[in-house]
Amino acid sequence: MKVRNRIKEIRLAKGISQIEMAEALQITRQTINAVENHKYNPSLELALKLIKYFNVTLDEIFTLEEE
Repeated sequence: MKVRNRIKEIRLAKGISQIEMAEALQITRQTINAVENHKYNPSLELALKLIKYFNVTLDEIFTLEEE
């Protein structure tokens, strides 16, 4: 199974740049890029920060897809 996310879609809809988001979450822009492109699954801590940052629920950001 693969974890998919809608981080890029949500970020763009809110008009937030990767740099702005990285600064707010105290992570690198490269980390955001890797997560958005499904090359890296965020840690639980980062996932919780993303939920709080976007003010959404877990299932609004992340889904589990069967292969």
